[in-house]
Amino acid sequence: MKRIVLKVGSAVLTQDGKLALDRLQNLVDFIAKLKSYYEVVLVTSGAVAAGYTALKLDKKVVSNKQALASIGQPMLMKEYQKRFNECDVICSQLLLTADDFDSRKRTIHAKNAIETLLTHKVLPIINENDVTATDELVFGDNDQLAAHVTYYFEADMLVILTDIDGYYDDNPHTNSNAKLQKIVTSIAEDELSMIHSPNNEFATGGIVTKLKAANFLLQKDKQMFLTSGFDLTYAKEYLIDGVHNRGTLFVR
Repeated sequence: MKRIVLKVGSAVLTQDGKLALDRLQNLVDFIAKLKSYYEVVLVTSGAVAAGYTALKLDKKVVSNKQALASIGQPMLMKEYQKRFNECDVICSQLLLTADDFDSRKRTIHAKNAIETLLTHKVLPIINENDVTATDELVFGDNDQLAAHVTYYFEADMLVILTDIDGYYDDNPHTNSNAKLQKIVTSIAEDELSMIHSPNNEFATGGIVTKLKAANFLLQKDKQMFLTSGFDLTYAKEYLIDGVHNRGTLFVR
């Protein structure tokens, strides 16, 4: 059975300063179905946004953001666990930092845990440990974390669910003539150095961090699929039906 990493960002999981529980439910239903076809690992954002619903702190202050993540992580996991239980899916939590992939010993320990969980049909849910990560050892966005999880935990593909339905040749929010690129085989250096443009107050990435994740995987002969997390139709078509109508496949 193939293994995929599914990454969902804050732009999908949050709306108006709180968790978008309808979209979270749709994601849970989708993953429950996917598990009949793949071994699935979920990389999720949303802890800071969840924490903000309980305590309104300025997340631009690092210590506040760490506190919000600490408050929000169990709240986020509670929502996941409740919904996955209804689908008869056992889920688990792993909080990782860049340091876990910088140490061969720690990477092996984390991978062994993932292998054990997947062997027993458990869904690993991964987030960055924002509370303890330092500036030197932080990914800073879950796109990079998900790319490392895909490579080091030997998944076949990373699927990023976000607020756009693929990678365009220009910004589709400002240019109605922007064209979707369905297949991308290489990424130019200037595309990787564009200004980050997150569209959500709780997001830390943008299209550039997704391109960096794709580039990391392309260099290691791994694939990445970028598509909408608001409408999961395209993800379902590609991953379950094998039909590529929308979304961007990054592949050599």
